[in-house]
Amino acid sequence: MTESIVAFFVDIFSFLGKTLLGKNLTIFFVSMLPILELRGGMLAASILGLKALPSLIICIIANIIPIPLILWFITPVFNWFKKKKGLRKFANWCEKHAQKNQGKIDALKYYGLFLFVAIPLPTTGAWTGSLIAALLGLDKKKSCIAAILGVIVAGLIMLLLSYGILGGVLN
Repeated sequence: MTESIVAFFVDIFSFLGKTLLGKNLTIFFVSMLPILELRGGMLAASILGLKALPSLIICIIANIIPIPLILWFITPVFNWFKKKKGLRKFANWCEKHAQKNQGKIDALKYYGLFLFVAIPLPTTGAWTGSLIAALLGLDKKKSCIAAILGVIVAGLIMLLLSYGILGGVLN
């Protein structure tokens, strides 16, 4: 299912072109999307036939960009959303989603955050991990480091899956 979602977004970003730059921008933007994140970016890179190591670096950088933004700004943004009738439901949904996964991080704090981001499963990743850390009131700098390290490990895992195990099966 993830592969079909990634293929959908690869098609959406096809307007960027079939050049190396266009393909790299595609994996960059896919890696920044919530839910897909780096997992989707690495799968997209594999689908687009891009080289593994440069793709990994692009996907890691793209997936790291939202982390500090979420940690430092999500609480004021959600507080503002809650004041707006049309956005209140979305803010509450995001908080509810984060609270469902809160126990996975709460017990181990920064190690839990690292593991939550590092294990590339659906609904885990930098976006949700950073959101949970912000809602728990964890130290922003320590959370940022834990999430970034998690993204790097997730990237290495996805490199093996996208270009190794899965890459061999799909190609």
